[in-house]
Amino acid sequence: MRHLLSTRDLDRETAIGILDVAEDMADVSSREVKKLPTLRGKTVVNLFFEDSTRTRISFEAAAKRLSADVINFSAKGSSVSKGESLKDTAQTLAAIGADAVVVRHSASGAPHTLASAGWIDAGILNAGDGTHEHPTQALLDAFTMRRRLHGSASRGKGLDGVHVVIVGDILHSRVARSDVWLLNTLGAHVTLIAPPTLLPVDTGQWPCEIGYDLDAAIDADPDVVMMLRIQAERMNAAFFPNTREYSRRWGLDASRLDRLRSDTMVMHPGPMVRGLEISAAAADSARSLVRDQVASGVSVRMAALYLLLSGDREVD
Repeated sequence: MRHLLSTRDLDRETAIGILDVAEDMADVSSREVKKLPTLRGKTVVNLFFEDSTRTRISFEAAAKRLSADVINFSAKGSSVSKGESLKDTAQTLAAIGADAVVVRHSASGAPHTLASAGWIDAGILNAGDGTHEHPTQALLDAFTMRRRLHGSASRGKGLDGVHVVIVGDILHSRVARSDVWLLNTLGAHVTLIAPPTLLPVDTGQWPCEIGYDLDAAIDADPDVVMMLRIQAERMNAAFFPNTREYSRRWGLDASRLDRLRSDTMVMHPGPMVRGLEISAAAADSARSLVRDQVASGVSVRMAALYLLLSGDREVD
């Protein structure tokens, strides 16, 4: 694997392979000494042009558990804030010998540019680009679902026949985009539920069903309900009347939670806005896998870094 930029690039065999390696990494994380010497001597740069806590810490923990050297680069307070271009930043990282660059950027396509422009000979991992994709989040979501369904017998399995409902701000969600393509590749059936104003215009090309009624989706007996945060920071218009109305129609409240099967998985990529898209009862219920998702993130990102940096990387 040369880069990890989009879940659309992953076929079923490759996706399951990543999840299987993540299972091995999860086993390592359960040991008393949570470290492997696999990437000793390699340098991983976390290049974050957008604020992040969970994703950056998760990648940092993953790299350190594989014994890589880690450099955390924040755009704030750096030369980027003074007008340095992405090209100049990449060439700086190349000069210090970066072997992998984990990129989060507000511009859709920025990681693809880094990977294809020839400015740096390093593996590029997309940690979220604009409203485009967030592939490792989708992989950790799939990993979490697969573990809950199959437990220790997860290796080699996909998500065939699993019905996943993703609810909320699809328009601004790079997580939803990555999840739709990956879950479909793994054999799951995906339904998106949102107000019409929070659905992208191109969803007709996506491998999923579209709906507007959360109650109807719950009545369809899904295996997974994933709630998404309203990304107010990306909005410059009124996409729904008010937060109370949104919560009433598209929030996972206690009454909707009670209508789900006892084994239905409740998920959220975070950060959660309790009382808006998800109630405290749902977030803290036995069905909730939110904490499992966070734990899965380290294992999945260890797998991604391992596959990019161990041995000879294939050329695109």
